[in-house]
Amino acid sequence: MFRVVASDLDGTLLNSDHKLSSYTKQILQALRQKDIQFVFATGRHHIDVAQMRENMEIDAYMITSNGARVHDSTGKLIFSQSIDPTLVSQIAQTCINDPKVYTHIYRGDGWFVNKEDSFSLEFHKHTLFSYQLFNPLKFETDNIAKIFFTTTDNTLYPHLVKLKNSLEQQFGNKISVAFSTLNCLEVMAENVSKGSALKKIVDKLDLNLQDCIAFGDGMNDFEMLSMAGKGCLMQNASLELRERLPELEVIGSNADDAVTHYLSNLLL
Repeated sequence: MFRVVASDLDGTLLNSDHKLSSYTKQILQALRQKDIQFVFATGRHHIDVAQMRENMEIDAYMITSNGARVHDSTGKLIFSQSIDPTLVSQIAQTCINDPKVYTHIYRGDGWFVNKEDSFSLEFHKHTLFSYQLFNPLKFETDNIAKIFFTTTDNTLYPHLVKLKNSLEQQFGNKISVAFSTLNCLEVMAENVSKGSALKKIVDKLDLNLQDCIAFGDGMNDFEMLSMAGKGCLMQNASLELRERLPELEVIGSNADDAVTHYLSNLLL
């Protein structure tokens, strides 16, 4: 019996409309009634996820910004690791003159973007979490959970791959870099991942990673899926993730509430 369930959100637990369905709410509440801990594990901001958790009416843990922030089941911050402030400006200015790329930062309780980005807002229309504009040449560099770069078209994925290679060449192991989707490249502090954050949660619960089952669809889920006692891939998972983890079970699509149907059959 798994004691902890950890799930990514976009492309995994959320449906195609970026919402948590009523069925998902029902199953998550049933899991908590059986004293099974639930962990939202996402690249999203903690303010955004906290609204979802309140709507679910469950006391879930939250791994946000891909592991840079961890909140316990009461909403208390129990882990925080920000990008080195001396690196932040250089990273944020990498694509300052690239018309194809939007530069975002999560600083403190805020989300900041270098230019208007209606495409990204679509992902947050149900939580109403929104951004402010910022100037990459002049902004506060402390308390940055992550910097991320987006495009509005998946065909620009090779463009972001070149950016990833450039960042890794320039900053090496001072940063962690991962794709959450084909059009979103995310940069966190060194050794930050959903997997390392999940380890902190199970330690706090006096459990171990073998007690966890995890679900994901993107490369930013790689460590979490690898480290959990059982990892499950979404049918809609990225090709790279499926190739990197060929031994993992592939379940259905996020469009069909596959995670919660799977959990219902397995644990309820």
